[in-house]
Order: sequence, then C-alpha cells, then structure tokens
Amino acid sequence: MKLYYSPNLNPRVAVAVAKHLGSPVEFVRASPMDPRYREQFRPLNPNTRVPILTEEGRAPLWETDAIAYRLSTLAGGEFWPTDERMVEMLRWVSWGTHHFTRAADVFYFENLIRPRFMSRPANQTALDNAAEDLAVCGPILDTILAGRTWLVGDRLTYADFRVATGLPFAEAAAIPVTQYPNIMRWHDRLNRIDAWRDPFAGLAVE
Repeated sequence: MKLYYSPNLNPRVAVAVAKHLGSPVEFVRASPMDPRYREQFRPLNPNTRVPILTEEGRAPLWETDAIAYRLSTLAGGEFWPTDERMVEMLRWVSWGTHHFTRAADVFYFENLIRPRFMSRPANQTALDNAAEDLAVCGPILDTILAGRTWLVGDRLTYADFRVATGLPFAEAAAIPVTQYPNIMRWHDRLNRIDAWRDPFAGLAVE
C-alpha cells in the first residue's frame, strides 16, 4: 500500500492514523496541485488532492475519513469502533468536519497558506466570520470535554483525531481556542501520542 500525503490539515490526519495503527504503508510525499504533476494524479483522485491510499487490486481511495476507515478495518482493534459507539463517533466526525475544523481551517488558510503562496493579504471578513463560528462551537466542545477524557467512550478513537484536525496549527495560525481549558487539556493528551504529535517524523515534508 502507498499513502500519498502532504504536510497539510487532512493529509496530516491520514498519516497520523497510519502511524498510530502501524499500517504497512509506504508514505509518498506528493504535490498533486502542482501544475507539473496534476494530470498524473488525476487517475488516482479526480480532485487532484491528497491523501490518497493505493492498494494492489483495489481502486485508489481518497478522502481522509475513508482512508482512516480502511486502515482501521485492516488493523482491527477499537480505533474505529464497529459496535453502538460507531454512531457517536460518526456524529463527532461529522460535527468536527462541518463546524469546528471548518472554522479552524479558515485561520489555517488565511494565516499560513495565503502568505506562503499568495501576495494578497488575509481576508479579514473570512477570519471574523470563522471567529464567530468558533465562538459558537468552541464552548460546545469544551463543555463536552469537561466530563470526558476522550470523545467516545473511555478510549481514544478516530473521532479524537478528526475533531482535533486543526489544533496542531493553532498557535502558528492564531486559531482562537486557547481560552477553552478542556480542549487544551484534551489536545495535550493527544500530543502524548507520538503519531499525533509528530506524524511526519522521518518523512519528507518539503
């Protein structure tokens, strides 16, 4: 198996999952958005994005959550629970994607990606709107985590990785989450996991 990645939000999660599970994948640094390489990646992912998981005899798999599910299924265990907890996990995966991470991603893009690749200044209106969204969903997550160690049940699951997608970039991207003590403590626990804290250790990131 090969896992194509880049050092960005969603690929970071996929790499962290693969390393946490000890998945037997070859990690391949990729730049599918580069005009020089875009067409060669289109057969693997028509969106020309990473992460992409390839396996012999199977169609290429793209989208972070699908890749996480596939790797979790191959690994076994409870990182992706298949009992009644799966419904709760999927709720958090969906909520994180459409609310918490979507707002955090605006800060990631405007404060980290735009200055690196574009000459235009940050879109302050977009940042203000994202801050308003985080002011709504941040307290929800913080309140939930006040009484839990992990989001689903009493152990780490993919829900924790997925909802925390933007937090490794919080300081550099000025994502306004430091006022939420339970979120910060939860992410500190995640950072004790080598695969989450530094998923690109030993891999090419430039």
